[in-house]
Amino acid sequence: MAKTIHTMMRVLEEQRSVNFYEKAFGLSVADRLDFDSFTLIYMSNDECSFEVELTVNKGREEPYDLGDGYGHLAVSVDDLDAEHSRLIDEGLAPRKIVEFERDGGLLARFFFVQDPDGYQIEVLQRHGRFK
Repeated sequence: MAKTIHTMMRVLEEQRSVNFYEKAFGLSVADRLDFDSFTLIYMSNDECSFEVELTVNKGREEPYDLGDGYGHLAVSVDDLDAEHSRLIDEGLAPRKIVEFERDGGLLARFFFVQDPDGYQIEVLQRHGRFK
């Protein structure tokens, strides 16, 4: 059986992205592998073994074109309102909280926040299928 272990995102500035993921989601650098033309930074926290892999291609100066096919990364939190307020206080500009209903009941409460390279991260209240 397959096990998901990480997602990769190409980023322009290593420290700017590391700072964002530390502030926004409490991730810290678990490993850093430096190569001639690129660097891989693996970030995680104690909540889960799943990692975010930041790939920095050395010498790249222009932002990546995310295109129109990129989906999003999702994380879940115990207290959505507190996390939303905390990200505002950190100056990370989360979008408004949305309540999504289905069949007359709450399916999900969530908001999105954008990382420095334009990736959208969905922050969901732990509820139902979103543990």
